[in-house]
Amino acid sequence: MRIVFMGATELGWECCRLMLDMGQNVVGIFTIPQQFRISWSPNPLPNVRYKSFEDIATKYNLPVTVVTGKMSDPKYREILEELAPDIVIVIGWYYIIPRQLRELAPLGVIGIHASLLPKYRGASPLVWALINGEAEAGISLFYLEDGIDTGNIVAQERFSIGWDDDIQMVIGKSTQSSLAMIREYIPKLADGTAPSIPQNNADATYVSPRTPDDGYISWQNHSACSAYNWIRAQTHPYPGAFTLYNGQRLALWRASLTNQASPLAAGSILLSTTDKAFGVVCSDQSILNIFEISTETNETMTGAEWYEIQRNTDSPMSFT
Repeated sequence: MRIVFMGATELGWECCRLMLDMGQNVVGIFTIPQQFRISWSPNPLPNVRYKSFEDIATKYNLPVTVVTGKMSDPKYREILEELAPDIVIVIGWYYIIPRQLRELAPLGVIGIHASLLPKYRGASPLVWALINGEAEAGISLFYLEDGIDTGNIVAQERFSIGWDDDIQMVIGKSTQSSLAMIREYIPKLADGTAPSIPQNNADATYVSPRTPDDGYISWQNHSACSAYNWIRAQTHPYPGAFTLYNGQRLALWRASLTNQASPLAAGSILLSTTDKAFGVVCSDQSILNIFEISTETNETMTGAEWYEIQRNTDSPMSFT
């Protein structure tokens, strides 16, 4: 089975390497630059989970196509025609694969989506799962078609989301599930024994793409639980949740809930009873502890260190 692989992330790199280690016949790679353009953003976006495929390509002597324009460009069809794939595997990719490319692969185009489809169709499903406080997520191996994440399901695998898990931990769980699924189902796709199960569109939910500016915390609108989920969903490797202090952007990387409350206004900053943190009052008057922050100059420090610096100034101790 001739495989063309399309990917531009750490997950894609891991899955591509696994297939090659399994002896699968990968004949070419399509990838995307670390800074790339996409239709819904007016400016180029950074791929925060980017990983180069050059090392794999060199080791296995594979041709690499770097996609810098629209996938509908005839040159990409010409390259794919020359590679003559039986199947295209798409993992860690950001562009819709048009029908004129999908039809070149007799066994179809298969991808991994980090949700239990048809739930959480769309972009950043793991981030949204954490924002929404989900206790479970998963991955789906499925066929790509014209709709967004609407194709038939080959397989799914579930994993739990612990209350202390952040997005990096959840990415790790999804990576391990993805690798297990590749190991089991790529051979089945090759011999024709893989399932193909239609999705129930009546159960579908959709989530929207996210940009760094979407990480803003409005303390007047976030309960402590909501703010906690907001922070752990967007911490490293993503740009981070952020708040404003005297007009300056402050990234919040790590937080924890408390059993404390305050009558002060939402956004008020307090000395925490917990070491290495400061407290902030949320919309439900509950106090959230903030343990790690970064300033606009990318200086990272504990919450307690930042609080001590600000307490020695005349600035009001409150977020806006």
